[in-house]
Amino acid sequence: MDLMKALTSQYMKQELPEVNIGDTVRVHVKIKEGARERIQVFEGTVIAKKHGGIEESITVRRVSYGVGCEKVFPLHAPNVVDVECVRHGKVRRAKLYYLRDRMGKAAKIKEKV
Repeated sequence: MDLMKALTSQYMKQELPEVNIGDTVRVHVKIKEGARERIQVFEGTVIAKKHGGIEESITVRRVSYGVGCEKVFPLHAPNVVDVECVRHGKVRRAKLYYLRDRMGKAAKIKEKV
């Protein structure tokens, strides 16, 4: 087990922001298009956190033009450049999958004071 931990520790990022369920985050992702590289920003609400260590990932959901879009981001992946927290939400659940059925004000999350 220590061999596995030593092997994965070199690929883990040192500086990760404190991201919790219900937070609104802005994820900067490196996109390769042919020979060019650019950074694309995906902003939404964290509805799930899974695993831990090197496999840690977050599911981010946003609604644009009335269509919900969810993306899963592995936090320690090299193509995830930055994760910044825009606002902290106050929720009482570990998974916010119920937001998939709600639209508009019903899908609003209170802000943590």
